[in-house]
Amino acid sequence: MTAKFEKKGTNDGVLTFEIEKELVAQELTNTFNKVKKNISAPGFRKGKISRQMFNKMYGEASLYEDTLNALLPAAYEKAIAEAGVEPVVQPQINIEKMEADSNWVISAVVTMKPEVKLGEYKNLTVEKQNTEVTDAEVDEAIATKQAGLAELVLKETAAANGDTVVIDYKGMKDGVAFDGGSAENYSLELGSSSFIPGFEEQLVGAKAGESVEVKVTFPEEYHSADLAGAEAIFEVTVHEVKSKELPKLDDEFAKDVDDSVETLADLKAKIRTDLEVSKLNAAKEAVQELAIQQAVDNAEIVDLPGEMVHAEVHRAMEEFLNNMQRQGIQPEMYYQLTGTTEADLHKQFEGEAEVRVKTNLVIEAIAAAEKFEANDEDLAKEISTLAETYAMEEDAVRKVLSDDMLKHDIVLKKALDVITDTAKEA
Repeated sequence: MTAKFEKKGTNDGVLTFEIEKELVAQELTNTFNKVKKNISAPGFRKGKISRQMFNKMYGEASLYEDTLNALLPAAYEKAIAEAGVEPVVQPQINIEKMEADSNWVISAVVTMKPEVKLGEYKNLTVEKQNTEVTDAEVDEAIATKQAGLAELVLKETAAANGDTVVIDYKGMKDGVAFDGGSAENYSLELGSSSFIPGFEEQLVGAKAGESVEVKVTFPEEYHSADLAGAEAIFEVTVHEVKSKELPKLDDEFAKDVDDSVETLADLKAKIRTDLEVSKLNAAKEAVQELAIQQAVDNAEIVDLPGEMVHAEVHRAMEEFLNNMQRQGIQPEMYYQLTGTTEADLHKQFEGEAEVRVKTNLVIEAIAAAEKFEANDEDLAKEISTLAETYAMEEDAVRKVLSDDMLKHDIVLKKALDVITDTAKEA
């Protein structure tokens, strides 16, 4: 194969290569043998048409597309290796010559990885992180656990913010009830902001047995187009008003919260320790993120190809929508519920995608500059870690991830360690 690359811009060019006619002839035969199985022709049983008759009836060129699809991936990989280029997105393929009994000539418009000019990435100084745990934070954690054990008790006085009301409600727009706007014996915590803005506030002061007319305006961005921005009236009947009764903060409360402690003092001490560990871990992650961001900011990426960002946006969108589908939400339903479009989602992911692409390029450049490699011991350790993390057999990990993929990840982790392990707080 003869491959020729002609640079057209900073990070793009045209790769021209040939597929030898001997390979073409062999694959045309393979394609014909697959196609003929479904062909019936006069004088031939189904699937038994001769090559000569096929060419006469349909023309050999009818086999070209499937033949090219079969040959192209390997031919393209061989061409980029021969030309020494490193494409970063799928190429634009053009057919330059496709004739019988001759080499096929293909050109590919390719976008290459941009040049990265590294700045400082070792011994970086980042903002010092606060890891102190205050008494107020311990008290707040205790209060949260206390609220979690609170009991709801009936009250005869008016409902206040924080109380729970049991209600029937029926919503109407222009005097007509609308779908999804009614319920019976619904428990609503006032101040929880779980209903339309303005709804809960109008029930403050209501007593059990009373009826309240609640007037609201739906938000402009409400998921239902029929109700977005519309005024509505809810007829609400209050059946019960309940207030939270908090448990007493004593040793019994402490044992109810955590059976490994005996006293309230023990519980506070344990919570303080847990908060300290949590803050230390959060601080470590923050230092790492700040150091990585600084290393990226210190580097210069020469003409970041928009195609790379675009590809990353679509990868992130596909991952996000696949997660939604696993929860039973199809893309069309998601757009309807959120009042957004595919273009809106694309725009939402653009900023993060550019940051990820730049970060990956800098990390790869650092790995290359440091000449990091992954040996067999590194590979075995990585496979063992992944198997343990995802509760898989090591053989299963090897089937899902190739050695090249794993070694690439290992090298990138070494580059990240160079940044984060040498960073200092000040």
